Amino acid sequence: MVVVLDFQEIDSTAKLDGKTLFDLVKLSFGVVAGAGALVALVVAYRRQRVDEAGAHRDATRLHTERFSPVVDKLGSESPAVRLGGVHALAGLADDAPDDSLRQTCIDVLCAYLQLPFTSDPGSDPAHQEEHHRYLALRKVRHTILRLIADHYRRPRGTHRS
Repeated sequence: MVVVLDFQEIDSTAKLDGKTLFDLVKLSFGVVAGAGALVALVVAYRRQRVDEAGAHRDATRLHTERFSPVVDKLGSESPAVRLGGVHALAGLADDAPDDSLRQTCIDVLCAYLQLPFTSDPGSDPAHQEEHHRYLALRKVRHTILRLIADHYRRPRGTHRS
């Protein structure tokens, strides 16, 4: 087998001279430095991933904390408060950290549009208060439709939810 591979015996009596020893030391330091740099790179990458995950968690938590009070405004008796809730929910959708939370805001607005809606009682003076309430709630519904339509019309390069 030794003959087939043309293997020559290593001379065990040979001494390493200073230049060869220095080259081996440089090579060893290079390998150790390269391995250290690789470990540092992996640690930095992992730290970056953990920081990004933490930031996303914080953004999601903040969105969730803001979501409930805004949705409560949509159930208010006052049309002005409802209108404020509509605008706040649209802004919350724009600021949402991911698509699922953005879609939740849109779903709530669409669900509001699907709620039963009483018809206009007319402009009869006896039903004037109901007529004004109808107009105010219609304004809230039209605002929702306008906001959704405006978001769909924005050009692709601009910020839009």
